[in-house]
Amino acid sequence: MGMTMTQKILAAHAGLPSVKAGQLIRANLDMVLGNDITSPVAINEFEKSGFNKVFDTKKISMVMDHFAPNKDIKAAQQCKQCRTFAKQFGIENYYDVGEMGIEHALLPEKGLVAAGELIIGADSHTCTYGALGAFSTGVGSTDMAAGMATGQAWFKVPEAIRFVLQGQLSEDVSGKDVILHIIGKIGVDGALYKSMEFIGEGLKSLTIDDRLCMANMAIEAGAKNGIFAVDEITTAYMDGRVNRPYTIYEADEDAIYEQTIEINLNEIKQTVSFPHLPDNTKTIDEVGEIKIDQVVIGSCTNGRLSDMAIAANVLKGKHVHKDVRTIIIPATQTIYKEAMKLGYLEIFIDAGCIVSTPTCGPCLGGYMGILAENERCVATTNRNFVGRMGHKTSEVYLASPAVAAASAITGKISGTKEVK
Repeated sequence: MGMTMTQKILAAHAGLPSVKAGQLIRANLDMVLGNDITSPVAINEFEKSGFNKVFDTKKISMVMDHFAPNKDIKAAQQCKQCRTFAKQFGIENYYDVGEMGIEHALLPEKGLVAAGELIIGADSHTCTYGALGAFSTGVGSTDMAAGMATGQAWFKVPEAIRFVLQGQLSEDVSGKDVILHIIGKIGVDGALYKSMEFIGEGLKSLTIDDRLCMANMAIEAGAKNGIFAVDEITTAYMDGRVNRPYTIYEADEDAIYEQTIEINLNEIKQTVSFPHLPDNTKTIDEVGEIKIDQVVIGSCTNGRLSDMAIAANVLKGKHVHKDVRTIIIPATQTIYKEAMKLGYLEIFIDAGCIVSTPTCGPCLGGYMGILAENERCVATTNRNFVGRMGHKTSEVYLASPAVAAASAITGKISGTKEVK
């Protein structure tokens, strides 16, 4: 019986010749990830269990990205606990103020994740690294604690849905539009505990940043993981970043999929997800007249350099609407620096935006852009649940950087055609 990409990775890391959907396995880990919210819980469990060493100081990453620089005393205490633990156990991949970035942008950028590897993280959007042909998934803090100590985790091997991408993206359409289209098509539970595997000629139309965005949001369809077939675009990204051997896994021709869904990229339009679930999608020509109060361009979904470039291209020579607060958040220090060199930050500031240090910030209702009652925000983030970004009566509309920037200019949800 053939195996999918995900099943091959899991089998290899479990030391088994093959695995099948539904099978329970224990597998070796290549990376264990935590942030400043989830790591303290894992540290408490680690200490409570009596562990006195970590399995590998190079294979644990802690990134202080949610509330750093610290927003209050509790946040400061959480970061201090992580900092102390990292020093005590010699964790090499600890990133704090000045070095940190949003975790799911930082780890690929630094070459800490690669094709064929198995990564767990105490954050649901750990599935991002499937863009590189890895198996990566979110876990609870207790599993993170066990992973740090033993270098292993247990999994139920997931079934898979195959997405065959054909055609190519139209102008001003991006990976964000593609994944919103897919989630709108299959629903927020359409891939529940399944692997979303992306293949096809259409991959040539997707940049690595498009793929990182799409894999990031696999969890919004309920998926265990999202994973892309490795091609020249993938290897070009890893070259010069990943300094160790990695393995490329391809699905067998007779691999079993629960279903196959064909996606024609030519047909996808700029897409917006309405409150209060990511699958409540409309194309830009179906949106209507919706005035907004805030725009956020950033997050682990769309805070990369290409996202900054798209937003800058839309905003150049223009000014945001007087009623719209516009917050730009480069996802890492490197992205921030490159955006500065390329003149993007000047464009943003001249357009009336504020540029933030790398942080998750407002995405989870943390800080740097909380919404008041009845306010509406267009965000390039990944979730729009009730109260996600602030007051329970506020509304979040998910969109691409292009749509977000255009909306900032017009003061209402708009496509790029409206500002050209």
